[in-house]
Amino acid sequence: MKIWEWKLLRNDQEVYYYNSSREAVSEEFAQRLCRLIREEKERKEKRRVVFLCIGTDRSTGDSLGPLIGYKLKQMRLSGAVVFGTLDRPVHAMNLENYLEVLKTCYQDALIIAVDASVGNHEHIGYVTLGKGALKPGLGVSKELRAVGDIFITGIVGSCGNYDPLMLQSVRLSIVMQMADCIARSIGLVENLSVGAAIV
Repeated sequence: MKIWEWKLLRNDQEVYYYNSSREAVSEEFAQRLCRLIREEKERKEKRRVVFLCIGTDRSTGDSLGPLIGYKLKQMRLSGAVVFGTLDRPVHAMNLENYLEVLKTCYQDALIIAVDASVGNHEHIGYVTLGKGALKPGLGVSKELRAVGDIFITGIVGSCGNYDPLMLQSVRLSIVMQMADCIARSIGLVENLSVGAAIV
């Protein structure tokens, strides 16, 4: 394990932490993500990959998902489906609709859920990666259905502050740094997949 990669256990899940400000972190993140995608596609017998980027463009701290979705759309990933962009965000008000679409039309797809999160103060600016679902909205005390086979989050604030206004005061530079890191890593996954694309 590299110095910029930490592994913690959370609710019996292995969660990998990456400092998005460090050089070469995108390559390490991409290698781990590629490995998780291969393992989970084989284990769950899935053929495709969907990135479900959750958040809203109306709040700086919660804009990580739509920013990543926007960047992925610009990259035109081969075969990967992306939901949740700046133009068409996936958020608390429409998440259930998207989950129904996934259930109906993408049963053969591995769902990678991407969202902003809160954590320890010293982990602000870190991105996390792991197997399993994430629970959107916990950072602002919203109860939404868990989603995803793999999760990617960017820690935008500390969990000691459950004030929804906290998300409005998150620095855009931190959010963009994590969005760049995550999008770049996902782009690298295609290269690591030996030209076979993510899906």
